[in-house]
Amino acid sequence: MAGRADSTVLAGARVVLPTGTVEDGRVIVEGTRIAGSAAPDAHTLDLSGHWVVPGFVDMHNHGGGGASFTSGTVDEVLTGIRTHREHGTTTLVASTVTGEMDFLAHRAGVLSELVEQGDLAGIHFEGPFISPCRKGAHSEDLLRHPDPAEVRKLMDAARGTARMFTLATELPGGIDSVRLLAEHGVIAAIGHTDATYEQTVDAIDAGATVATHLFNAMPPLAHRDPGPIAALLEDERVTVELINDGTHLHPAALELAYHHAGAHRVALITDAMDAAGFGDGRYQLGPLAVEVKDGVARLVEGNSIAGSTLTLDTAFHRAVTIDRIPVGDVVESISANPARLLGVYDRVGSLEPGKDADLVVLDADFALKGVMRRGEWIVEPPLG
Repeated sequence: MAGRADSTVLAGARVVLPTGTVEDGRVIVEGTRIAGSAAPDAHTLDLSGHWVVPGFVDMHNHGGGGASFTSGTVDEVLTGIRTHREHGTTTLVASTVTGEMDFLAHRAGVLSELVEQGDLAGIHFEGPFISPCRKGAHSEDLLRHPDPAEVRKLMDAARGTARMFTLATELPGGIDSVRLLAEHGVIAAIGHTDATYEQTVDAIDAGATVATHLFNAMPPLAHRDPGPIAALLEDERVTVELINDGTHLHPAALELAYHHAGAHRVALITDAMDAAGFGDGRYQLGPLAVEVKDGVARLVEGNSIAGSTLTLDTAFHRAVTIDRIPVGDVVESISANPARLLGVYDRVGSLEPGKDADLVVLDADFALKGVMRRGEWIVEPPLG
């Protein structure tokens, strides 16, 4: 692992900026930041034939590198964070899974310390306020209605670091919980839901702004009963999460979401669990046993998909090479949009002077070759 690039010009690459792609562009790094001009003694790194894109921002992630954000020690959580950084995710939110309320409050305290020291960008509570009809890899015995008082308990335990709650907003207390979250600037996400179209519209009107892994853990789109998918896709106020691992979504579903919502309303996520960047085997996701085989995670009992083993460099590669989504649109979905939602776009999410020097170097085939976070090479490009 290399050290900090105090004064470096990354030159010759295709650089993806908010205004478009610059051929033979350059990114100037001074210390931890992107600069507008280079120092006289700046080192130049020739990245001809490569792409330089903003560091990836993952707003839904349960672990990686064999480590769990839902139950691991601080050192284990840091191992998971490092694993995802090595795959281009320079900004990451830690997601929990359904558990006892006291346990979740304790986890919030542990994870909030890592947010406060800059290792995480926040906490996402996925469960326990979700529907037993669409529970996925969540323990049904621990599910509960989204009582605003209990939502507030977890917010308080997170000490201002809670960024998102996934709720089945059709359940008793769901709409009031959405309003509570919106009032406190926390994202209310609709997911693991059995809501109707009309109930979903009501939740959006109350302040819900994200669809948790659209299509998954919700009723399918039907022509007489369009359900939540139609409501979430059609409303400009909603950003839809997509898991582009080839397992959670058929390519046509991904294309439908991009076509109907537009790249500016898509957030590519991993929904990763411990096995991401680690390998097949037996794992725990909260209290539930998971078997990972050929990179697909499923519950041992019931065979439900249990998160993913995805990393965002793979999601990027698939989006461009298999799904044929324009590079600029993928960058919007994998960096800028989630950064805006998390309230950190002033620091990350695009390659602009004054922002953190968080970036990813890709080769001509969109394989990851380098990762820089706050001016430090996490993965150094194998170039002279």
